Amino acid sequence: MRWLQSDEIFRVTMQLGSVAGLLVTTELGVVRYDTALELQEALRDLRIRGAIPDLLLLLEHPPVYTLGRAATADHLGAVATGSVPVRRVGRGGGVTFHGPGQVVGYLIIDLSLRNRDVHAYLRCLESALIRAVARFGIGGERVPGRPGVWVGGRKLASIGIGVKRWVTTHGFALNVSTDLRCFDEIVPCGLPGVQMTSLLAEGIHPDRRDVETCVAQEIARELGCRAVRLAGDSERKALDPRAYRGGVAPRIPS
Repeated sequence: MRWLQSDEIFRVTMQLGSVAGLLVTTELGVVRYDTALELQEALRDLRIRGAIPDLLLLLEHPPVYTLGRAATADHLGAVATGSVPVRRVGRGGGVTFHGPGQVVGYLIIDLSLRNRDVHAYLRCLESALIRAVARFGIGGERVPGRPGVWVGGRKLASIGIGVKRWVTTHGFALNVSTDLRCFDEIVPCGLPGVQMTSLLAEGIHPDRRDVETCVAQEIARELGCRAVRLAGDSERKALDPRAYRGGVAPRIPS
């Protein structure tokens, strides 16, 4: 991967426009769920217009439960009246938990350049995550009819996406050192009795940044893209959805 200075993000992405074969990735650290959702929607609209290339946002959320399109309120259990925020969103799938110790990836990908095949895209994400965790000695696998990555019948990573005009939002959540008790009161992904796991629970203690790097590399490989990775903190300020409301991405000050 080639590294870019953080103040180049919009100059590079706006110049490249909708050029195929490029995946711009950035690691945003801890981001509130509502902020990340608004950001995704802003970036999606720019991608629809062909103003920016495909993007991968890697981040972590403070604790939050989310309900996808297939979720029902009873899948929340006791957390429905608890102190952790709950959000209903426009991705596929059921209820899940996001919080510390997860690598969350949100992808803004133009599927019109990929045969408009949503199912192939989902399998691509699964393959990338399976390859990524294999680099840490974990034998991940698919389970037919149950999207995500599984290890010995336990769910390690959840996948759920949204698509508008063939551009994706949302993505995946990979449990690295997540507190798995946070899944106890819900029906994860609408699967009664499912057992969640993490890299830590499987006996692996990787550095989070190493996991993010491996995931980004494997997603780029599966998509057949050249990865460009952004570094530094100033992109966090620039990746502010308020900056997009005029429909034009601003240049980041140094």
